[in-house]
Amino acid sequence: MKSVSGTKFAKVLEKHGWQLLRITGSHHIYGKPGHVERISVPVHGSQPLKIGLLNHLLSIAGLTDDDI
Repeated sequence: MKSVSGTKFAKVLEKHGWQLLRITGSHHIYGKPGHVERISVPVHGSQPLKIGLLNHLLSIAGLTDDDI
């Protein structure tokens, strides 16, 4: 599993059709038309996301490691 920052993961989500709905503090909230799920991505500069959180966000978004 690669180390990915919140900023880079947000760009991956946008590439796969997720839209930025709002920003609350340092968390970017994404949604996708036709989906009930919301994804909250912590963006703390270039600090990498922890592996467990990254796996959870990938599963909610329906993505795999290869999509990053």
